[in-house]
Amino acid sequence: MKCLMLALSVALVCGAQAIFVPQTIPEDLDIQKVAGMWYSMAMAASDIALLNTERAPLRVFVKELRPSPEDNLEIVLHRWEDGSCAERKILAEKTEVPAEFKISYLDENKLHVLDTDYENYMFLCMENAAAPGQGLACQYLARTLTVDEGVMEQFNTALKLLPIHIWLRFTPTQAEERCLV
Repeated sequence: MKCLMLALSVALVCGAQAIFVPQTIPEDLDIQKVAGMWYSMAMAASDIALLNTERAPLRVFVKELRPSPEDNLEIVLHRWEDGSCAERKILAEKTEVPAEFKISYLDENKLHVLDTDYENYMFLCMENAAAPGQGLACQYLARTLTVDEGVMEQFNTALKLLPIHIWLRFTPTQAEERCLV
């Protein structure tokens, strides 16, 4: 009987390995304040294959965020497709959880806003909740091409709590060129 209880406990612990994505922004995220142009300054992912080549599935460069009156978010991004830089749009639908959105992009189905000061930086992550630990990619977005080392360190600290295995950092020139890096 003790072995059965132990086996059941281990199975429950192993089966419930969802990724906890820490959010440090206030519960009243003002989505309208994130509108505008952004630059991808750094990327990180739980699986090397998500970012390791220019054609990797989550190697996307955010260009612009467009909030809707319903507090949904249209994300304009660039990615390398068929030998050229292509612009794509993703709709992130508001959920009951503050700073979390439902998306449909490849296998990713959640977008988390980890932190933002609205004027300078934003940290966000895309997650595949069906494959915890295998489908997580995060980005440090900046309003300008100026790299803020303090914000970069803040992004690095936020990532320490996540299962990150690859980290890319871009120079201002690379960030401006978007998918050409």
